[in-house]
Amino acid sequence: MSDQVLNEINQKLDQLVALVASNAVKGMKQAEAILLLGAAKLDRNLIAQILGTTPGTVSVTLSQAKAIKNAPENKKKAAAPAARAPSENKA
Repeated sequence: MSDQVLNEINQKLDQLVALVASNAVKGMKQAEAILLLGAAKLDRNLIAQILGTTPGTVSVTLSQAKAIKNAPENKKKAAAPAARAPSENKA
């Protein structure tokens, strides 16, 4: 097969992937859709194109999710608001 034919096939496959991905995330919140498409190993530029956002937004969302996933348990708990016990020394 010639390079031209392979390029045309590749372009069609990219279009099909974008169409299927777009339907798969229909109705999802943007962050959820980014995480799903990122887990499918789609390129951030393609994810941005599918969702109508910027590659920067995709990168930030994926980076934040990775940071939360890799954070030690005690840091995850520290990020959540702690319940305070009532003070025993009320005046």
